[in-house]
Amino acid sequence: MASSKNADAPKVPDLKDLTIENITENVHRINSQCADPRLKYVMERLVSHLHDFARETRLSFDEWMAGIQFLTQVGQICTDVRQEFILLSDIVGLSLLVDSIDHPKPPSSTEGTVLGPFHTHDAPSDQNGTSISADPNGEALLVLCTVKTTAGDPVSDVKVDVWETDSDGKYDVQYENRGDKADGRAVIRSDEEGVFWFKGIVPVPYPIPNDGPVGKLLEKLGRHCWRPSHMHFMFEKSGFDNLVTALYIRGSDYETSDAVFGVKESLIVSLETVTPEQAKKYDVKEGAKLLKYDFVLVTDEETKQLRHDEAIKAMHGLGRENMLIVNGLPIPDVD
Repeated sequence: MASSKNADAPKVPDLKDLTIENITENVHRINSQCADPRLKYVMERLVSHLHDFARETRLSFDEWMAGIQFLTQVGQICTDVRQEFILLSDIVGLSLLVDSIDHPKPPSSTEGTVLGPFHTHDAPSDQNGTSISADPNGEALLVLCTVKTTAGDPVSDVKVDVWETDSDGKYDVQYENRGDKADGRAVIRSDEEGVFWFKGIVPVPYPIPNDGPVGKLLEKLGRHCWRPSHMHFMFEKSGFDNLVTALYIRGSDYETSDAVFGVKESLIVSLETVTPEQAKKYDVKEGAKLLKYDFVLVTDEETKQLRHDEAIKAMHGLGRENMLIVNGLPIPDVD
């Protein structure tokens, strides 16, 4: 009788009599056929940690099933404008961790923070001076910022994506009648002097969505679901590392207990007051609130070198000496 196996197929190790003790090494054996060294390494570490987690906690079948059902519910509630998986990543601190690893910053630059689940790709492209909020109940805010290099040179024509909630603490995508009309967000560009400015409203604290599985998890953990007052910024320009960050209003409720771990001291700002000269120049009311900040971007080359150096340091700290760093990412050196 002819063999049913393809003679050209890679040799698969025999997977029989698997136990608590040997299941991990056998999963590694069959996954080791992967031709992509980075994917193979990521899967090797993921399987190791997942199996160790199950063994250390003596994970029960009911708990495993509850986890499966929870992740299923997270996926089911996701839409084009609601990313529950990002929210889950946020509340366990993974989002901030990944951003810090993949976008290392020298001390002279602006720190990154979490993207959050409410960024969209349909924000209108506007000129400097645009008003991003149509909320009549929000307190008027003038936002006046600059974008520079780590050497202090202005960076022109930077794409600046900004978004914030309304005065009720809701993003536009949280309203069922939003349609195609974006509000509380815009895309503008820095001018020749690296300046960008716009009119918004003073940010307010708000709860992250607590009507889904992530909100229910926070409740079970005895945690609140609130974020401090903040405004989101995302910067893009060829030759520079993308920066995703936010500015937090000093003294806001939840400043020291952000539900998604996004607050960093360097990103906390005190609001100022618009002067008579600024009121005339920017066509806003004298005495209105003013947010000023100087953003500092890092070049791709600076980031590439930092990522490489930090990866080597991390591998040494883990006792993993036999590693190659490719594009800032570690893979085992098998030669």
